[in-house]
Amino acid sequence: MSKILIADDASFMRLMICQILGRKGLTDIVEAENGRQAVERFKFEKPDLTFMDITMPELDGFAALAEILALDPSATVIMCSAVAHENMVQDALKRGAVDFVVKPFRPEEFLRVVSKYLV
Repeated sequence: MSKILIADDASFMRLMICQILGRKGLTDIVEAENGRQAVERFKFEKPDLTFMDITMPELDGFAALAEILALDPSATVIMCSAVAHENMVQDALKRGAVDFVVKPFRPEEFLRVVSKYLV
């Protein structure tokens, strides 16, 4: 079973993602409410897939992405944000994210992205 880390400072967003994933049988989920916690959880949980919000307290998503990739250059991290200028999406991909999901998203769109990275 795949382990997924969801890093978002909005508890309702973490809950919504957990529910969407749960409907597809993906229930091994670890949550983080800020970037610092995301890095720590990544170290110990070693998730197969990480969803990372960009705007978070303590450590933003880009800084957390950099720390996670320093720990594991092959980490699969998908950035999620409501602020999705074309420059931001391109920047996230240049920094090592494998994909970018724009909030708000429809569950089927979200699951389509997930299915690209979980075998």
